[in-house]
Amino acid sequence: MNRTFSEHAVLLAPRGRDAEIATSMLREARIESDVARSLAEFVEKLSDGAAFALMTDEALRGADLRGLDAFLKAQQEWSDFPFILLTEHGGGIERNPAAGRYFELLGNVTFLERPFHPTTLISIARAALRARRRQYEARARLQEIREGEQQLRIALAAGKLGAWSFDVASMQLEASDDCKSHYGRAPGDPFSYDDLITSVHDEDRAMMQEKVRNALATGEDYDVEYRCVWPDRSLHWVQVRGRPALDAAGRALGMTGVSQEITGRKTAEETLRNFTVELEQRVEERTREYGEAMAQLHEAQKLETLGRLTGGVAHDFNNLLTPIVGSLDLVRRRITDERLQHLVDGALQSSERARTLVARLLAFARRQNLETLPVDVVALIAGIAELIQRSIGPTITLVLALDERVPAAMVDPHQLELALLNLAINARDAMPKGGRLSVAVDLVAVGARDASLHQGAYVRISVADCGEGMDADTLARAVEPFYSTKGIGKGTGLGLSMVHGLAAQSGGRLTLRSTPGEGTTAEIWLPAAATAAVLHEHHFDPAMVEAPPMHILLVDDEETVRASTAAMLEEMGHRVTQADSGQKALGAIRSEPFDIVVTDYLMPAMSGLELAAEARKVRIDLPILMITGFADLAEDTATHVMRLPKPFRVAELARAIRDVALVSRLAS
Repeated sequence: MNRTFSEHAVLLAPRGRDAEIATSMLREARIESDVARSLAEFVEKLSDGAAFALMTDEALRGADLRGLDAFLKAQQEWSDFPFILLTEHGGGIERNPAAGRYFELLGNVTFLERPFHPTTLISIARAALRARRRQYEARARLQEIREGEQQLRIALAAGKLGAWSFDVASMQLEASDDCKSHYGRAPGDPFSYDDLITSVHDEDRAMMQEKVRNALATGEDYDVEYRCVWPDRSLHWVQVRGRPALDAAGRALGMTGVSQEITGRKTAEETLRNFTVELEQRVEERTREYGEAMAQLHEAQKLETLGRLTGGVAHDFNNLLTPIVGSLDLVRRRITDERLQHLVDGALQSSERARTLVARLLAFARRQNLETLPVDVVALIAGIAELIQRSIGPTITLVLALDERVPAAMVDPHQLELALLNLAINARDAMPKGGRLSVAVDLVAVGARDASLHQGAYVRISVADCGEGMDADTLARAVEPFYSTKGIGKGTGLGLSMVHGLAAQSGGRLTLRSTPGEGTTAEIWLPAAATAAVLHEHHFDPAMVEAPPMHILLVDDEETVRASTAAMLEEMGHRVTQADSGQKALGAIRSEPFDIVVTDYLMPAMSGLELAAEARKVRIDLPILMITGFADLAEDTATHVMRLPKPFRVAELARAIRDVALVSRLAS
C-alpha cells in the first residue's frame, strides 16, 4: 500500500463524456483528478496514491477485477479507500440487489445515480476527501505506535547469547564460553548439569526443573527466566530458551538452545516500576491511544456520512423554499382581505420555521454560512445570562463560572448564542423538578496526541446539569439529526446536531459526558483567537428598503427559483433580464449595460464565481450579488462579490440589492 498523502481523485469512466464532465465538476470544486483509460491503469494509479476514486458501474461489468481486489486486500488496517460509483437509473443498492456485488468488492463505496446534480457530486467528493485525510492521520498515529513497539523489541533482544546443548541419556551438558559466563564461570572452568542446577537460586530451582521436565515430556519449547548465584555469591538473572530434539517415536533425545544474562534488563524493569512513567504503561497507553484514534475515525466517518446526506437534503430544500418564501411574501404584500392575510401569515410563519429547520440541518452538516470572528465568550455569556435564566425557569438555578482572563474565541457569535440556548433548554427538559445549571469558561491546551483537534489553545465552554442523564446507547446517538428522546411534538432532535456542527465548522468540537441519574455535561471547544475580540452588531429590519429602479441581470439554472426571484425584483420596480447559464449571461453583459448582476453560485459548466470573474473582464466595476444555498462556497478574493443565503424574503433581497449598489458607488 502506498505511503503518500495524495489528495487527488482517480477517475475511470470509459464511455461517453462522463470522465470529462466529472473532471470539470471536480476542478470547479478545486479537487485535482487523474483519468485512467483502463481498469489496469486505474489500479496502477490507485497504487501510486490517491484520495478517492470515481468510477462508473459499466467499467466493472464483465471486467477482470482481480487486480482491483488485490489492491483492496493489500490495504493496511488504517486504510478504508473511498469509492464513488456512478450507476444508471435504479442502480443504487437499495433498488438493485446486483449492486451488492460492488459493495462487497469495494467496501467503502457511495452510490450515485445518474443523472445527478453537480452539487451532490461535489458534496460526496469533498466528504470522501475529508474521510481520506482522517485515514492519513490515523496512519501517522499507527506508525508512531509501531515504531515505539519496534524500539522496545530491539532493546529486549539486544545482548550477548550463549549456546548450550543437553543430552538426556548421559545427562551431559555442553556449554559455550559465553553461556558459562552467564553463570559466573571462566571459559576453562568445568560446568556440568549438576553445576547448573546447583547455581540456580533456591527459590527458583523447582520451577526451573519443572519447566525442563515439561519440555522433554511434551516437546514444547523451553523458555524460562530465573535467578542464579555466581561463585562469588553475587546474584544474577538468566534467560534460557531451548527446543527438544525428538526421535521417531516422539521421545526426547535432548535439547539445544541459547542463554542470555538479563540482569541489566531485570534491574531496569525494577527501577522503572518505581517511577510513574513505567515502560509497560507506556505501551498500554500507546495501544489505548491507537484504539481511541480508530474509534474516533469510525465515529467521524459515520457522522460524515450522515452529514453528507443531511447537507444535500438541506441544500435542495433551500432551493425549494426560496420560491415558496418569495412568492408568499409577494402575495402578502398585494392582498387586502383580512382572512387571506391571516392564512398567508400562517404560511409565512411555517416557512420561517422550515428555514430555521434547514439552518439546523446545515449546521449539523457543517455547511451553514458562518460569520467567524474573535468573540469575547465571557462577555457574550454574561450578556445572555438573563435570557438563559428566563428560558430555564425559576426552579433551576443558573451558576456562572467565567474566567475573565480567557482570550477571545473564533466563532460566529449569533450561532454560539443559539447553541448555548439549545444546551440550556435541553438541560431544562432533563430537570423537570428543578435543579442547577452550571456554565463555565476556561482555557485548555491541546497537544499532538489529540487526533480530533489541531495542536494549540482552545476556549472551553462547559454546560452541566444535574438532571436525568443519558445511558451509553443514547449518548452515542445524541448528536445524530432527528434523534430525540423527547415525546412527539416536543423536539426536532436537531439541537445537539446544530451545536455539534457549529463546533466542528468553527475548528473545534463538541464533547458529551453523561451518567443516568447524575446529569449531563456538554463542552464546546473553540479555537482561541490570536487577536482581541471585536464588537459585532447585526440588526435586521423586515421593512422593505427603497432603492431607485435598476436594470438587473438575473442568472440561475433553476427555473422556479429564477422566476420567483425575478418576480420579487420586478415588485421592487426593477427591470429584469433573465439567463439560465453563465455563458448566456456573459453574452448579455457584452451586449447591453446592467446596473447589477444577481447570480446563483452553483451552476453547471460555469459557477457564479467564475461568471463574476469573466464579467469583471468586460466591466471591472460591475456590481455582483451571489445567491447561494451552500455554505462551503469557494473563496475568490479577486471577484469581491456580496452574498445572500437562500431562502430569502422580499425585504432581505431588497436590502442586499441596496447594499451591493451602495458598496459599488462608494468604491467608485
